[in-house]
Amino acid sequence: MHPRFEKADKLSRDVIGAAIEVHRIQGPGLLESIYEKCLLRELELRGIPAVSQKAVRIEYKDMAFEEVLKCDVLVEECLLLELKAVQQVLPIHKAQLLSYMKLLDVPLGLVINFHEMKLVDGLSRLILPGANS
Repeated sequence: MHPRFEKADKLSRDVIGAAIEVHRIQGPGLLESIYEKCLLRELELRGIPAVSQKAVRIEYKDMAFEEVLKCDVLVEECLLLELKAVQQVLPIHKAQLLSYMKLLDVPLGLVINFHEMKLVDGLSRLILPGANS
């Protein structure tokens, strides 16, 4: 089991509650960037540390470099959020989240689509392969 999986699993419930609160107040139909700022504020109000970009070390064929990933929200270094405001979440959205999870070694990720009338209909949970076993 990934050492941060249990923490991420517990945090995911709190983060979903924060996202529901943002959606309740703002409703669907806004830009992703607005939801991101509102969610970061809601997490701050709840005492949950989160950042919107993260530098990561990339290694490739004997070369290493730092790159800032434009991940939407990283919560307590163990839960990654991909925020959307789209008609439909596509497989590429989940693939992007999973790729970022691998690069950041984050065991759990959530795709949250704020475009839905009920936010719970826009939630997808991704687990890094092997993180929960």
